Amino acid sequence: MIEKITTHQSEEDSRNKNILIYVDGKIIPREKATISVYDSGFMLGDGVWEGLRLFNGKWIFLEEHLERLFEAALAIDLDICLDKNGVKGILEETRAANNMHTDAHARLMITRGKKVKPFQHPSLSKSGPTIVIIMEHSKAVSSRPIRLSTVPHVRGLPMTQDPKLNSHSKLNCVLACIAAEKAGADEALMLDINGFVNTTNACNFFIVRKGVVWTSTGDYCMNGITRQKVIDICHKNKIPIVEKNFSLVETYGASEAFVTGTFGAQTPVREIDGRVIGETDLGPITKKIQSLYKDLIVRETL
Repeated sequence: MIEKITTHQSEEDSRNKNILIYVDGKIIPREKATISVYDSGFMLGDGVWEGLRLFNGKWIFLEEHLERLFEAALAIDLDICLDKNGVKGILEETRAANNMHTDAHARLMITRGKKVKPFQHPSLSKSGPTIVIIMEHSKAVSSRPIRLSTVPHVRGLPMTQDPKLNSHSKLNCVLACIAAEKAGADEALMLDINGFVNTTNACNFFIVRKGVVWTSTGDYCMNGITRQKVIDICHKNKIPIVEKNFSLVETYGASEAFVTGTFGAQTPVREIDGRVIGETDLGPITKKIQSLYKDLIVRETL
């Protein structure tokens, strides 16, 4: 039986049993960290979030993450009640309280806050936002490349739920992942509304064909920060890359495939819908991009 893995696989770390969590201005032990059952995030998924990685005492690409966070908050008319320096301050407060220096991951979550009644209208959230930071010792590890299965769930149009919003409402992606698991895969490959290959339930998606890296147009997927870094790396290092529409037929014929995300950086894909991709678990172009990305991280944390 093939071991089940995900794109967020990490080494077990016993220190995470005793982490301290930031909840609305207080640093609280994990087992005592709670929010109200009236919180709009719990009730409705009404909130936004960011995932960040800590290396050598620095949050990687912090400015880009904060820009995306504040843009999302503006889009849903959510007042964070902190400026960017304020958010940096609570991240540092939480990091210092947990004595973390490298190989850590933070999930920064901001909801519309506690409601006075258990209904949808945003005006019922009257006490300001709920802000939570869960910070764990977390070193990404994977025993093998991942397997994807194409699912019927799509990332939709901006007028429904814009896929560029890193919102707490992730049910569409959860359903996609469930469908992929039921099909025997690790995670889901999702198409766009026109039937072109788009993204996965949790990461951005790339293939390699005839030495050229392909990724979607970006119209219907999360504006991934790692995705953009990979695109920039390819341009800077003369690795041919295109952002374009492409089909499942072209995907099955790829020589390499990989997914990108803050947590796992670049994770190779070996199988899609039962078709084996490429001749090795880690193709040469994916390997080169991984190496160049690691070099970028080193430069960012000097």
